[in-house]
Amino acid sequence: MKTKLIAIGICTTFCLTACENPKQTVGAVGGGALGAWAASNIGGGSGKVVATAVGGVLGALAGSYIGGQLDKADREHAEHTAQQALENSKVGQVSEWKNPDSGHSGTIMPTRTYKGSQGRQCREYTQTIYIGTQAQKAYGKACRQPDGTWEIIN
Repeated sequence: MKTKLIAIGICTTFCLTACENPKQTVGAVGGGALGAWAASNIGGGSGKVVATAVGGVLGALAGSYIGGQLDKADREHAEHTAQQALENSKVGQVSEWKNPDSGHSGTIMPTRTYKGSQGRQCREYTQTIYIGTQAQKAYGKACRQPDGTWEIIN
């Protein structure tokens, strides 16, 4: 049931982001999924469906805004730091990045390491992106690919 509710939130997110630019879409999808997941833990019965849909929409809007504000250099700083943190950081160790040109910054912190499907090493993490005084926090999973890079699973 929870998976269906989260899927509803993600579908709502895709509908809201169909005409936006790619970085806004990525932010919206991530925010929508996180919002739907968080909201699916609230309420019961038909209230849970409503909470999931509202959480997905609010998460999509927040994620879209954050994604729309990040430029290519911001994304490169964040991606480089994420790859380094997932490869080298201990669970609970925070890695930071900052783009001196835009002033945007962020953190990533591995929270758990485990064996995933097909025996791949995987890690859960939290990531926060700061744009001005606004912070957007996300949770995700990544698994090491055969070439040694980390693939974001969700």
